[in-house]
Amino acid sequence: MTIKLKLELASGQSLKGAPLQLLRDGVAIARASVDSLGQATFDVRPGPGKLAVRVDRSILPRS
Repeated sequence: MTIKLKLELASGQSLKGAPLQLLRDGVAIARASVDSLGQATFDVRPGPGKLAVRVDRSILPRS
């Protein structure tokens, strides 16, 4: 199964290159990076559970 998403920050900052993790019931099941258009794709096996995405925001510049 392929899961595609687009990430946008209200501040307008780019997330390009940000590492992402797809979690199922709190356990990382896939990793991806945000491309220049703010999109990321995860390829995972279908299964039951609650999905969530974790973004490592530590790479963003602080203002």
